Amino acid sequence: MKKDYQGFRDRKATIAVIAPHGSEKVRSYWHKESLPFIGIPDPDGRLGQLYGQEWSLVKLGRMPALFIVDQKGAVVFSSYAKNMADIPENEQLWQLLERNAQ
Repeated sequence: MKKDYQGFRDRKATIAVIAPHGSEKVRSYWHKESLPFIGIPDPDGRLGQLYGQEWSLVKLGRMPALFIVDQKGAVVFSSYAKNMADIPENEQLWQLLERNAQ
């Protein structure tokens, strides 16, 4: 997402990533990687639980989940991955954002 960040900005989208770590680790990682989007610490998994994010000890943690929330606060798209590589392509997300903006 970092390399395509401007494409999300062009579509007036804000990216927020919920990370399964404490605030200091999230801050350090965001700084080290120069990530342009928001990082939200969630060390005890409360936010992940609210959105039904899967936790798998066998797969070493939380499975990726992705949501598009409109400006009224409604979830207009959700994707629950089965593994770390199972996430939607950015082009697909851009199409959803463009359709939702109309």
